[in-house]
Amino acid sequence: MVKKILIIIIISILTLRISNEEILYPQKVWIKNNDNIGKIIINKINLNEKIYDINSTNNTSEKHVAILNGSNEPEINNSILILAAHSGVGDIAYFNNLDKLNLNDEVIIYYKNKKYKYIVNDIWEEKKNGYIHINNDDKRQLILTTCSPNKDKYQLIINCTEKESN
Repeated sequence: MVKKILIIIIISILTLRISNEEILYPQKVWIKNNDNIGKIIINKINLNEKIYDINSTNNTSEKHVAILNGSNEPEINNSILILAAHSGVGDIAYFNNLDKLNLNDEVIIYYKNKKYKYIVNDIWEEKKNGYIHINNDDKRQLILTTCSPNKDKYQLIINCTEKESN
């Protein structure tokens, strides 16, 4: 009986310590899983979701926000990071409100414990054909894409560039 109580107390203490760590060090919480490399935050649409290594089985729009092939890591100068997710309804419709973004809205990417701030600078739709037409802006870019909420067989594309530091 004493052993059972002791185990319960130990588990309670560990849970409390993990909770305190989450409150005190939120930037370190999301990197505990080896293939979890960061997260995307868009406060305007209440999005705060993990992103996974491009080679991870979790890197799929059927589970999460996905990094698309052809992307570069944001730590590289003039990189283009392309993220896709479902819209519509359901638990995996992470980009459901992506169409609510406007020019100059902010998108934050945490990648390998570094924060990158981006500003929306272009929004368009194009036919879904497996490609996205992107102009390189000679700075770090973030491309967000999902199905168009208004046009069948079209995709919504949000082009963001890194926010200038003051």
